[in-house]
Amino acid sequence: MTIILSIGFALPVFCQQIKPRILTNDHAVKGVVIDTSINIKLKDAAVVILNSKDSIIRQFTRTQPDGSFLMDGMQSGNYILYITYPGYADYTEKFALDSNRSSKDFSMIGLVLKTNLLKEVIIRGTASAIQIKGDTTEYNAKAYVLSPNAKVEDLLKRLPGIQIDKDGKISAQGQQINKVLVDGEEFFGDDPILVIKNLRADMVDRVQLFDKRSDQAILTGMNDGKTDKTLNIKLMEDKKNGYFGKADVGVGTDDYYSGQLMFNSFKAKQRLSVYGITGNNGKTSLDWQDNAKYATSNIDISSPGMMIDLGGYDELESHSGRYDGKGLPVARTGGIHYDNKWKSDTLSVNANYKIGASTVDGINNIQTQNNIPTGRLNSTSDQTSYSHVFRQKIDGVFQVKPDSTSSLKVTLNGGIKNTEQINHALTSTENEGGILLNNNLLNNSSKTDQYNLSTGALFTKKLNKPGRTFSLNFIGSINKVNSTGLLNAKINLYSNGVPYSTDSVNQFKANATSNNAVNAVLNYSESLSKAMLMTVSYGVAAAGGASNQRTFNKSADGGYRFLDSLYSNNFEVKQLSNQLGLNFNLVKNKTMLAFGSKVNSVDFRQLDVYSRSRLNRTFTLWSPQVNLQYNISQQSSLRLNYEGNSVEPTVAQLQPVLVNNDPLNITQGNPDLKPSFTQRVFVAYQAHNPLTGQLVGIFAGYQLTANPVVSSLMADSSGRTINRYINLDDQNTGNFNFSVFFDRKIKPLDLNAGLNLNINGSTYYNLSNNELNRTNYTTYTLQARFSKAKANVYEFNASLGPTYTISGSSLQQNINNNGRGFSGNGDFTLYLPGKFQLSTNANYQHSSKTETFNQNFSRVIVNASLNKLFLKEQTLKLSLSGNDLLNQNTGFDRNLSGNLITQSNYTTIKRYFMISLSYDFNKVGGQQTPNK
Repeated sequence: MTIILSIGFALPVFCQQIKPRILTNDHAVKGVVIDTSINIKLKDAAVVILNSKDSIIRQFTRTQPDGSFLMDGMQSGNYILYITYPGYADYTEKFALDSNRSSKDFSMIGLVLKTNLLKEVIIRGTASAIQIKGDTTEYNAKAYVLSPNAKVEDLLKRLPGIQIDKDGKISAQGQQINKVLVDGEEFFGDDPILVIKNLRADMVDRVQLFDKRSDQAILTGMNDGKTDKTLNIKLMEDKKNGYFGKADVGVGTDDYYSGQLMFNSFKAKQRLSVYGITGNNGKTSLDWQDNAKYATSNIDISSPGMMIDLGGYDELESHSGRYDGKGLPVARTGGIHYDNKWKSDTLSVNANYKIGASTVDGINNIQTQNNIPTGRLNSTSDQTSYSHVFRQKIDGVFQVKPDSTSSLKVTLNGGIKNTEQINHALTSTENEGGILLNNNLLNNSSKTDQYNLSTGALFTKKLNKPGRTFSLNFIGSINKVNSTGLLNAKINLYSNGVPYSTDSVNQFKANATSNNAVNAVLNYSESLSKAMLMTVSYGVAAAGGASNQRTFNKSADGGYRFLDSLYSNNFEVKQLSNQLGLNFNLVKNKTMLAFGSKVNSVDFRQLDVYSRSRLNRTFTLWSPQVNLQYNISQQSSLRLNYEGNSVEPTVAQLQPVLVNNDPLNITQGNPDLKPSFTQRVFVAYQAHNPLTGQLVGIFAGYQLTANPVVSSLMADSSGRTINRYINLDDQNTGNFNFSVFFDRKIKPLDLNAGLNLNINGSTYYNLSNNELNRTNYTTYTLQARFSKAKANVYEFNASLGPTYTISGSSLQQNINNNGRGFSGNGDFTLYLPGKFQLSTNANYQHSSKTETFNQNFSRVIVNASLNKLFLKEQTLKLSLSGNDLLNQNTGFDRNLSGNLITQSNYTTIKRYFMISLSYDFNKVGGQQTPNK
């Protein structure tokens, strides 16, 4: 009220006394004021800058017709931005200007109608716990009391509408969050797990949750419906200078151990971070999901709609580079991050380097049912495996902004991956009567070296009319994969249980694939009216590659000299794609509509170097899309998305070469394949009431693929199979999903509760011995969630619920593989006197028996730890922990794929005990800062 009165009395006098003056400072403040509900620019809004200390007015202006304002000549200091407009709630925000921050760009500032104020803003005491600023939900970290040495993960668990599961996956308002920023910048390549598990909660000022718009929408200022749910961790200003980190080491029974070091240094806008991890207890990395970024045989240039897949090592890509519970791991990983900004944020750099090695040994028992017209093939395979992966990756972004209308962003990504794998398997196959058909003793070993380098440059320019923009994006990439391996198999075939044939395979394989690609995309946008924007794009992509796969049979002298042409190929590939796109965006009142299409003309040429035969193909690929969004209110919306795209066959599917990595199950490509067409429809309703913590969401999606590429499996009387790809032109494959979730805070109990219902289903086809097989699969899941916390006393989270699966095959309609299941997860922390903490978490899983698998599966995994905190700031922690206290951790997996039903039982980490010591160090703001 004091601020409002002072402005009311001072504005007339202030406006009369404004005189020309010589500017001695170049500090500037700018932004754009909009209406959050209908997304229109507000003209003549009053914009005032006041001293933060005494509320004395420093500058005043009114917004232009486009809602923008600019005030320069500001001096260094702490200020308050105050904006008022008739009928709207006042907007205030503190900011600072100094030698490192010579300008402040508030970007879009959303004002809320006073009629919506009670629904849109929550006020608790003197400081808001939650504020709604336009499309951003902002949580005040100081409003939540946390235990000493709490991390950002602990803070997020307390925020209404945000959930973190046992694996660290973050979701907000029913949507998964894949992007977590720190002060608006990516941190270790935008790694969510690294941010939330290692940044200290007492350094956080605010947490912002918003839908990050696409680069094109930011450039044009027009919403195109393409967003990513994003969290931004804003640090306190006095915590941005100094360093903090954590070191811990642990030793356990059965030779288990772990160690981690994390160091972060902040200085103004400069940030340097280093981490390292070692251990054999399953912690392989802070987040090691960079498979696609390291090295791959695929070139995916999404804009011109072009895909080249040279294949040749799909079995290696099944290893994601992180421990997934299968086998016993040993890991060594680390990384370095650096980012900085200069010259009023017009120059910036963000770079990361990661290095890691992991080794996994394991034993796996796999049971498979293969449905064929004459009955069932039941296989049992006992496997032992060893894999070692070494990876290095570097990526960086350099950005320069010559002026307020243009920018240039240069990116670089490179990596290497060296993989060694050894697999032994003894597999036997029986018919449905239990009569032995074959067995196979298979030994496979391989070494693979992969290299990847890509670079890009994106130039954007805003022209002299709102909405009129120009952008040019260029990407180039080089990929190489070289591998060598040995295949040794001894095969016995049986007739009525009696052996009648024995065969052996002893081969050396040398494969080399490479591809290079360049891609350029030009976008031009033009405003057709205040509400409608048109975007025209043209892209061209060219790629060339080679796939040389050689197989040699063992000769009498023990060497591998004889080329086996049946399992060898040498192909050269060239592909040229031209794309034209036309899209329209309409934003009016509470409605956003984006629609348009892209069409790609693809010329594909393949040369068989051995036979000199050529395969020339042309494709026309369509990609229509429609995005409709209606904002019912500030915190509730309805969305409808449709997209369709043509998908051309991969090169691996087109090549008519036989692949005999498993001699009893051979695959073969088909050069006559045609593109398929996939259509997707997605509908979503969301409503969030921050006042009550209530969150409601309904999601439904359906996908239909016409002319799909499916497998045609031929099995002989001895159980040997050959799998070939074909188009199915008279049937469509499809899948659907439907989910409803509800979350609410039960105030009398101070309890957060939620309920989820999920239904997922699919219909797929394949041919088995030339007969059509239709497979249906539907899973129903119901889950209830509860969480409650009392600062420095206790915390608990729990979720549980049943599942029911219905599956069936048209070839085996008499078999009922429907099954029930139940799962539950929970964790509990109790804060005891004497700086002791007791923590435990439990997981329960049950799968009922089916006709194929006649045994129930149940397990309860309980982990617990007792912690003792030392030092005044409680930064030193001694822990005694137990993993899998009941020793029930049995690796288990069951799934359905086509006409195959598979169940796996594998080795995994079981019970052990560990004692560990960890130390959190922290020196920020020029002095040691204890936790509050």
